[in-house]
Amino acid sequence: MCKEYYVAEELTQETFFQSFKSFGSYKGKSDIFTWLASIAKHTYYKYIKKNKKTLESLDFDKVAEMYIENEMCDSPEASYIKNELKCAARRIVSKLPQKYKDVVILRVYAELSFAEIGKVLDINEGSAKVIYFRAKKMLKEEFEREYSV
Repeated sequence: MCKEYYVAEELTQETFFQSFKSFGSYKGKSDIFTWLASIAKHTYYKYIKKNKKTLESLDFDKVAEMYIENEMCDSPEASYIKNELKCAARRIVSKLPQKYKDVVILRVYAELSFAEIGKVLDINEGSAKVIYFRAKKMLKEEFEREYSV
């Protein structure tokens, strides 16, 4: 989620420190990975709030690449379009309601499964899928409206 190596390292340390401190409260109701992912998410969000970071800290290459055909990837035109789409993705994702934004970030950037997203956000797997596909549809419609992609 964070493209700054040293910040990511610090957040990882903080995540494991927090998990160590609160391991006594771990009830085993979810997989240990899901529990850690939830702590990592909250640690990251705390960092963003504390440092007044926004979606600018995310790398939107993955979102932009979803909308560029593979055969175009090496051309200067594709590079320009990718740059434009990254800016648009950042703007469009920032406008999504929080629950959509959370699911998109966890799915695309943290590469969590829908089951893991559901556990992290305390929703069921089906809801995570529905929210993700609705968010993806909103992103696609907005991209098509603005860029005729």
